[in-house]
Amino acid sequence: MTEADDPAGAVPPATKLTLTKQKWAEQHKFLTGRAARPETERLPPGQHLVKDWPVLDLGIQPNLPPFRWSLDVDGLVARPVHWTWDAFGTLPQTRAVTDIHCVTTWSRYDNTWDGVATRDLLALVEPTDAARFVVLHSFDGYTTNLPLADFAAPDALLAHSWEGAPLTREHGGPVRLVVPHLYFWKSAKWLKRIEFVAEDALGFWEVRGYHERGDPWKEERYSDD
Repeated sequence: MTEADDPAGAVPPATKLTLTKQKWAEQHKFLTGRAARPETERLPPGQHLVKDWPVLDLGIQPNLPPFRWSLDVDGLVARPVHWTWDAFGTLPQTRAVTDIHCVTTWSRYDNTWDGVATRDLLALVEPTDAARFVVLHSFDGYTTNLPLADFAAPDALLAHSWEGAPLTREHGGPVRLVVPHLYFWKSAKWLKRIEFVAEDALGFWEVRGYHERGDPWKEERYSDD
């Protein structure tokens, strides 16, 4: 069994891509300083449109057929859950059409997703009053952090399908998060665990110089530190 076939996950090793993106953060590469408003301009500052869907990861693409996949939702919630693929399929289903904005400057319009709305998940697990942030854990060892308010956005969902077909392995299948109003590194692939916490906890890219939140309209690519 290779590392990519191991769904247990581990801290990802450094790759040429991760080292390059870490250097971008140190250099504040791609920043334009230009303001843009989503109500008047669809493309955020510093972005360019693409028709394809570029593949970016940490050099590991876990092999997760649906029967091997599961998701834990825990931390500061009243009702923690453990969902297998079959159990996940019984949850209310939502379709959303949204854009993708990647911190590496590409954007893709009008992506059709099917999955479970994060608001439906929140209604099931009931975060406690102390919960203010969410930490996403992936099967490849990746983590990223989100304010609870961003996780609960109306068009955010746990996607299992894209353009009417099951989400492919390279794009994070069987299930990935989609939070379209933030840069796409916040939309963790190969989702394994959703942890509700009281204090912010920086994830993989955040400890390497990327912004804690990642709003493309404010050009929050990198940390101010």
